Amino acid sequence: MGDRDSLTSRVMPFMKLSDGSPSSLTAPPAPMAPNSYLMADGRAVARFAVEGNVVITGGAGTLGISAARALLEHGATGCCLWDLESTLRSSQAEMLSLAKDFPKSRVFGVSVDVTDAAAVAEAVESVVSTLGSIEHLFCFAGIVGVVSAMEMSDTRWRKTLDVNATGAFFCAQAAAKQMSKQGRGGCSITLTASISAHRVNYPQPQVAYNVSKAAIVSLKSSLAAEWAVHGIRVNSISPGYMDTILNAGDGSIKEARDVWASRNPMGRMGAVGELDGMCVLLASRAGSYINGADMVIDGGAVVF
Repeated sequence: MGDRDSLTSRVMPFMKLSDGSPSSLTAPPAPMAPNSYLMADGRAVARFAVEGNVVITGGAGTLGISAARALLEHGATGCCLWDLESTLRSSQAEMLSLAKDFPKSRVFGVSVDVTDAAAVAEAVESVVSTLGSIEHLFCFAGIVGVVSAMEMSDTRWRKTLDVNATGAFFCAQAAAKQMSKQGRGGCSITLTASISAHRVNYPQPQVAYNVSKAAIVSLKSSLAAEWAVHGIRVNSISPGYMDTILNAGDGSIKEARDVWASRNPMGRMGAVGELDGMCVLLASRAGSYINGADMVIDGGAVVF
């Protein structure tokens, strides 16, 4: 009863919102030069320029590598790919290709278990030591797991939520602390949710994954509210089924792929690269007033 009684005298922290003033970290970007035919190309490039350094969790996977290439193409100064050691090894050729194609940018990988808060904090320190700062974080790290709800073990349930939801929070929190310390604003964090956050997938049962992705949508909103005052925009993307190795195969996978395509207005899965434009938008000047949004990229699957 003593603990319950103390609730009435507790001190509750309050969020602080930005006032949007010119001196705040949420002030509008400076106007671009007046339009003219001679300056149109420069304005177009500036609108979608990605300034500063990027960290991508799950960065050595197919979607992470593709997003990294797009962000580097649009001007990212440095790019650090966080992933498990085994994935970094298997993607070494792709990572070397990135480094070769963008010799003016620093591209490297760091082995990180996103469920280990201490390891994530150390990884942030490593990135800052090498690049000097972090301006953008993209969280692609995640696991799926297709298991009927009645057969779901407690271990698998906890593991799925730990990697997908808790891991995303640890990475966002550590990056935001660094971004806030830099004190310059203009930073962004993009979490990866899923169409699974918006409706139940069919035909496969994947309750733990669906719950973890719904948590990401809520996490995005909460962090967007709290961290805007620090000049950090937080958004999420909700991809549909993407045509990667994770969704490849014959037998029941082929049968499921046919079902997914048949229930999509565009009649297909997403191709590698079809998330990249949104990633560039959310990290660039073009997305400077986008905060707390979830961007569904699924060919229209969730309309049904």
